[in-house]
Amino acid sequence: MSATGSGEGPLPDSHPDRLRWNARYGGSFVPSFAAHPLAVRALTMDLPDGPVVDLACGPSGTALLAAARGRHVTAVDVSEIALAMLGDEARGQGLDRLITLVHADLATWHPRPCSYALVLCTGFWAPAVFIAAASAVAADGLLGWEAFTAEAQLARPRLPPDWCLAPGEPASLLPAGFTLLDQQDLPDRERGARRQMLARRQR
Repeated sequence: MSATGSGEGPLPDSHPDRLRWNARYGGSFVPSFAAHPLAVRALTMDLPDGPVVDLACGPSGTALLAAARGRHVTAVDVSEIALAMLGDEARGQGLDRLITLVHADLATWHPRPCSYALVLCTGFWAPAVFIAAASAVAADGLLGWEAFTAEAQLARPRLPPDWCLAPGEPASLLPAGFTLLDQQDLPDRERGARRQMLARRQR
């Protein structure tokens, strides 16, 4: 398993998202390493040969599941603490040779175009990142996304509006060449409402 950066140098110690997520994953946090349900679903569908990229992965059970099924996985996160947790678990499961850890800000790190059988992001939203992610999907590959909707602010009043999907997003931002398979809202009064989408890039 290797740990790589975005090609633009290491993240500064003062990077606000790095500080925020390191604080969350530090201390007494115990990861479950449970794969996200959207990842479980996507990995049981028809996929072309090729790797998986897990964006804003955290201590990802999704990356572990994909690797356990023989896929090479690139796991990208702004928190080196989260990546270290994932790396330790991958080594413990004998999956480290299949997982590449990338410590990067998704605002500046972009996956290679048309390179991944499955592109997943299940806890982050920025339209520009979504467009870059869509461009990374290989022919006949899948794009899976989940993020908060504006309704999530009822449960999370401090949630920044620009972290939330607008009506119709993310499907409304799919570029030409994608077929929408499913988009559904997931109400949650305690943790905040989310929307989940799965789309396939045409051959």
